[in-house]
Amino acid sequence: MKPPQILLLLAALVSLAGCNRSEKSAVPGVAGQPTIALVVKTLNNPFFIEMQKGAEDAAKKLGANLIVQAAEREIDVERQMQIIENLIERKVSALCITPSGSREIVPVIVKANKANIPVLIVDTRADEKALAAAGGKIATFIGSDNYDGGKIAGAFMTEKLGGKGSVIVLEGIPGHETGDARLRGFRETIAKSPNIRIVASQPANWERDQGFNVFQNLLQANPDVSGLFACSDLMALGALEAIAAAGKTGKIVVVGFDAQPEAREAIKQGRMAATVAQFPARMGGTAVEYAVRIVRGESVPAFTPVAIELVK
Repeated sequence: MKPPQILLLLAALVSLAGCNRSEKSAVPGVAGQPTIALVVKTLNNPFFIEMQKGAEDAAKKLGANLIVQAAEREIDVERQMQIIENLIERKVSALCITPSGSREIVPVIVKANKANIPVLIVDTRADEKALAAAGGKIATFIGSDNYDGGKIAGAFMTEKLGGKGSVIVLEGIPGHETGDARLRGFRETIAKSPNIRIVASQPANWERDQGFNVFQNLLQANPDVSGLFACSDLMALGALEAIAAAGKTGKIVVVGFDAQPEAREAIKQGRMAATVAQFPARMGGTAVEYAVRIVRGESVPAFTPVAIELVK
């Protein structure tokens, strides 16, 4: 091969390598427009896929460049932090983050602050005490009130059980702000009914397969359980498979959280009683809109609540 041909081949290989970016999604924008990064917990969960879609729609409308990245698993806090550090090195215009760890995220928020990159927190709050202690700051928080969502789930469970029965709870990741708030709201509401007992409460780490395995074991230990509250629909859907395997479909009141399409379908089929709906597309869209406004020097609210409601 002649030298000019070798140079052409090398140029083609470099071009191809440049196209092989690590981000899950990138929406091209107009040159000179801000580059907004959205870092979610995972893109293996329909909730965050909806959030991504809302962000993409807003980016297209505003002419912004959008990068969407995520770890493979929600529990991989370290990988999420690496992703954010890389985006800081790339000098993105703003970071929109759904933290996998409320406390663990603080050091990278501080790094972004030092790099003068505004940070917007979406869906899951960063730990306020840890953030204050580290001298970090965020531009805004956009999300639902998970505590109220837990109360809504607890009130519905109480009503469906007629004020008496036994309940199993599938938790998210221990120490995770989103799951902790949902649990607190649910437990405080259930505690008002002395004839309803929570007989078991264990983490299933937001994952469907763990929802199946954990609930299957708990069901064997508590065969007469009346209800199940899962802190996410993925865990609830896994538990539904365990319920079906035990021949108890429709005999246990199952309440989930997130109102994913498959959970809504399970409700229509009578396999699941209810789920608590959030609006992730609205969260993603608002985050990108606010990020662009901040980059342009405009002010945004410190907190934007996103509606929450029961689907049954």
